[in-house]
Amino acid sequence: MKLKKRKIKYAGIFLLCWLTLLVFLVDGILNFQTLVDYFSSYIFVEIALLLLVILPTWAIYKFTKEE
Repeated sequence: MKLKKRKIKYAGIFLLCWLTLLVFLVDGILNFQTLVDYFSSYIFVEIALLLLVILPTWAIYKFTKEE
């Protein structure tokens, strides 16, 4: 698989914006400890948050059209 600069740029921008939004939501508004108490599993919350960042970023990279 050959990496394309344009696709990496768009995926990187998306990654930074999405990660910033999730950090703001989880640390600022929802409080991480509240999520851990609600789901009663620290590892489940960590994996879910990582997947919420990695999967959309991968999708943006995969479906971005290269000219």
